[in-house]
Amino acid sequence: MVTDPILFGADYSVYTRIARLALAEKGVAHRFEPVDIFDPAAVPDSYRGLHPFDRIPAFRHGGLDLFETAAITRYVDEAFPGPALQPAAVDARARMAQIVGLLDAYAYRTLVWDVFVERVRRPVRGETPDEAAIAAALPKAERCCRVLEGFLGAGDWLAGGGGPTLADLHAAPMFACFRAAPEGAAMLGRYPALAGWFRRMAGRPSMRATRSPMIGPDDPGEGAEGPCR
Repeated sequence: MVTDPILFGADYSVYTRIARLALAEKGVAHRFEPVDIFDPAAVPDSYRGLHPFDRIPAFRHGGLDLFETAAITRYVDEAFPGPALQPAAVDARARMAQIVGLLDAYAYRTLVWDVFVERVRRPVRGETPDEAAIAAALPKAERCCRVLEGFLGAGDWLAGGGGPTLADLHAAPMFACFRAAPEGAAMLGRYPALAGWFRRMAGRPSMRATRSPMIGPDDPGEGAEGPCR
């Protein structure tokens, strides 16, 4: 008998949140096992065997162990009933995969570490933001916003179609962090289609259920409707 899946990660993690969003959108009963990779002494040896690179998240379902968020979310979509999170058309699936790759390669570090962490998290810890790092990141963030705005066009979702796909679930936690910084909120205001997309995502029950403790309930990163690694 296959038991409920287990997701290992941290509630502050962008990539853990992506996997949690997929589970929530599919309505999959699962267990969440906290793993704080920033506290090495608290990481159990058993987890180091599950993820050979000591990152999060990781996933277990029966005899299958997975790491890498894109692999986890695709498995969740294909292994469990519920609304499809991948488009049926091959061209739309290719666009979805392209957007996920774009977010991993160009957006995550820029939006989350170089803007959100520097502008929002460092002051919380009593540290001084690196203004040069923020300034250098903003043109890269602008390019990401411009490309995603173009993909959206007049549609509601990043890969098209009538509902969110894995591309939207991958992007939303990154933009939740980015929009919590004043520079991020201002930039999104210049991209109305992308801002509208974020409002739609922020209002979904899955986003509310997976709110990050890094972003408070009244923080603009979640929007009025409505949370990093």
